[in-house]
Order: sequence, then C-alpha cells, then structure tokens
Amino acid sequence: MIRNAVVHLTGEQPVIVDLFDPPRAGDALLLCTNMRTLDGRRPVFIDEVGSTFVLPYLHIRFIEIRPERAEAAGDAATTGVAREAAEPAGDADLEIDEDFLRRIREA
Repeated sequence: MIRNAVVHLTGEQPVIVDLFDPPRAGDALLLCTNMRTLDGRRPVFIDEVGSTFVLPYLHIRFIEIRPERAEAAGDAATTGVAREAAEPAGDADLEIDEDFLRRIREA
C-alpha cells in the first residue's frame, strides 16, 4: 500500500489517498482508500473517509507519489521511477542556453 499519495482531480482541490497498488500504464481506474483533503478533513463530496474509492483516470490530472512513499510500498519498479524523479538534475541541465534565449527574444 502506498500511503499519502496526492491525487490532483480535474476541477477539484487535491486530495490525499492511500493507494492499494501503484498506477500502471494500462489502468483505466485508480483504486484507493482513506481519502481526505490536504488539511486532513473529509472532502464534502464523500460520506466515509475509510471507504474504497474507484476514480476514473478521466477525472485525474496527475498523481503525486513522494519517493519515500513509493519505497515503503516495496515495489521495485515504482521505487526506481520515484528515485529517478527525486534525483536532482545535474549542473549541465541547469545551464542557460543563451542561443535559445536569443531566438525567443527575437521572435
């Protein structure tokens, strides 16, 4: 189980949920439980926080899983992805491409 993942719903404020499984590429639905707002309260659109929720990906903008949450789930594939995303970019990635900026200014 991945605890405290942040689900950003389309047209709604983000909610914190516990995921049963990490999201997969072929999934159409997100299965989760323990839904609450960022301040820990029950969202107005649900009756019971502890219910199981099935959210279609059509209504989800993106899902935020922090690296420590993915590692706690014990899924090697998810952990590897989360680690790669958490690693800071090298100095070469942070350098400003002056030629690119010049072309933007001239456009």
